[in-house]
Amino acid sequence: MRVTQTLTRCWLGIMLAAGLAAPSLASDESFNQSFEAARAQQWDQIDRDAVRGHVLEGYVQYHELKSRLPGVSPSAINDYLRRHQDSVLSEWMRGVAQDAWGARQQFDDFLAVSDGVPQSTTRQCWYYRALLNQEPERASLGGRELWLVGHSQPSTCDPLFDQLRANNTITGADVWARLMLAWRAGDDGMQRYLPGELPSDWSAQRAAFERLQSDPGRITELPGLVSLDAPGVSSLYSTAMARLVRQDTTRALMVWREIKSRAPLTDEQRHDVEHDLAFYSLVREVNANTQWADTATAQLGDQDLLELRTRKALEHRQWQEVAAWIERMAESERRDAHWQYWLGRARQQLGNEEGARQAWQIAASQRSFFGFAAADRINQPYALENKPITIAEHDLEDAAALPSMRRVAALYRINEPGLARAEWYYLMRHLPGPQRPTLTQYALTQQWYDLTIYAAIRGDHWDALDWRFPQGYADLFQKWGQARNVDPWLLMALARRESSFNPQAQSPVGARGLMQLMPGTGQHVSRQLGVPWQGVPSLEDPETNVMLGSAYIRDMAARYSGNRIAAAAAYNAGPGRVDRWLADSDEPFDLFIEEIPFRETREYVQAVLTYRAIFEGLAKGSTQGVHMMTEHERTTRYSGALQR
Repeated sequence: MRVTQTLTRCWLGIMLAAGLAAPSLASDESFNQSFEAARAQQWDQIDRDAVRGHVLEGYVQYHELKSRLPGVSPSAINDYLRRHQDSVLSEWMRGVAQDAWGARQQFDDFLAVSDGVPQSTTRQCWYYRALLNQEPERASLGGRELWLVGHSQPSTCDPLFDQLRANNTITGADVWARLMLAWRAGDDGMQRYLPGELPSDWSAQRAAFERLQSDPGRITELPGLVSLDAPGVSSLYSTAMARLVRQDTTRALMVWREIKSRAPLTDEQRHDVEHDLAFYSLVREVNANTQWADTATAQLGDQDLLELRTRKALEHRQWQEVAAWIERMAESERRDAHWQYWLGRARQQLGNEEGARQAWQIAASQRSFFGFAAADRINQPYALENKPITIAEHDLEDAAALPSMRRVAALYRINEPGLARAEWYYLMRHLPGPQRPTLTQYALTQQWYDLTIYAAIRGDHWDALDWRFPQGYADLFQKWGQARNVDPWLLMALARRESSFNPQAQSPVGARGLMQLMPGTGQHVSRQLGVPWQGVPSLEDPETNVMLGSAYIRDMAARYSGNRIAAAAAYNAGPGRVDRWLADSDEPFDLFIEEIPFRETREYVQAVLTYRAIFEGLAKGSTQGVHMMTEHERTTRYSGALQR
């Protein structure tokens, strides 16, 4: 089914007004030189003629205004914010102005450029300090919310907290509540500091806390230490139990059985205690707690506990238990392809072939790893459920004229992809939902693949697979797939999972480019191939990245007899870990994947296999004959025998 979207003319007119009034008069090269000068605060190096009228003029003005803070009037900042309200520049400009004025307690100026509660904690503390005299009730509510956390806040919040405590907005009960949060979170510094801030009428509760702090199991002694109806005692009970469950789950159950009937807890607190007890009993496989944990899991009915209990049953191949726990799930959860697949497997193991097929039929209607695996079980094509959205050509032409789109394009032209993405993300956060499809399609026409994917997900267009799985750099993946004798759809799937086809992607640990290669890996593979290593920046070149990445995944596959499941796991977690997992395994593919101990890797493998089938299905226009895995990958045993 194809859906047609059109751009709202009223909205378009508003967005076009500023941009069409000031066409670009300067070349990108000349502008970029001035932009770099502005960043370096070399004001005499700025070519004003090159900047004036350029679609990115606001970027130079941003650095000029920023450099003059705090000596800029709020009216000048607000004028800038008005002129650049459709750009991330407005968000940045407001933030740096708030930082400059907040640090100097120029709170009237701070409020003059504020448009609501800021995002960062530091700015929120300044904001509520600024509001204390104007809107004391609102300031008190906001400040108290900042107080009630289980960790330290920035020092800029201290004056706010001091004022709120002085006017009794933050009470002894609030100090106690924060102490309990800090104890639960394990913040030792806060636990040392906060007891001394409690009023004298909280001395009994303080003494009880200090008795339990090193040994929460002494909670059984509480009735002799403090009145059970004293303020804060219920949170002392619930927090002590939370600490004890994590320290000694076996003892925690014994203590809970002793105090449960007399502990002054709310229904919610009792639920949380029992949930934690059941969870840790299952995760840690505390044999003494098994029967209680099963009963509690059934009574509580929490989905995460039911899933965990099902996984434990799978781990021990208790197929009757697998089916029973899945059937306890709420219908909306139970019908998910993941659990229908395992319900089918359990029924099959128990000799119920018809019941197995029914479960797999439900799973196979869903686009997911387990949906596709179920479809393979019953020999039917995968359900892609692709619903493309058609955008009129004239709307795409109008989109190209938008100032926001012209800025994104110009930032790419001057090699500022990070700023281009910042503009795009800001636009997607603030753009009316019905207008996103037009700009999403426009991004695709410009081959801004990662922006397309981001917009599709942000707009909840889950079935618009042409947007979520664009044919990014398809020629490169086909070329190097053939050259390395590697499945090109697997290469695309890896890149889609790793970088969303962003060639400049960088991970927190330093992986780079489309296929997120670590520099050490890139250098090693270059040496192996006899190709000169061009340095870390070369990993952001799509051709180089795919050339090296395809060789690396080829080597991983060769390590495991050509098995792409093991290779994908190794690509994410490293071959050493996969070697150990295989050495401890002798299972079919589904149980091997389900029992990968790292959740990230487990989900990664499932996603990569699913994505490769989607890419192949989209390219062929049908999933007839498309499979996530080869027959051998589906039927082989996953054990150390895979290693060569």
